[in-house]
Amino acid sequence: MEFDQYLGFLAFLTILTIGFWLMIFLLTFVVPYWLGGNLIELYKEWREKKKASRSA
Repeated sequence: MEFDQYLGFLAFLTILTIGFWLMIFLLTFVVPYWLGGNLIELYKEWREKKKASRSA
């Protein structure tokens, strides 16, 4: 294995590792945060709509 092949292999491993950890980060933090925020906003809208219909 020559030096340029070694550098290519290291670049491949680096990109693969970055992609793996990015996927883990997205699935364990970003997606639940996004879904939780959406659910909270939907609940607030539902509560406001219910309050508006009750007072009208």
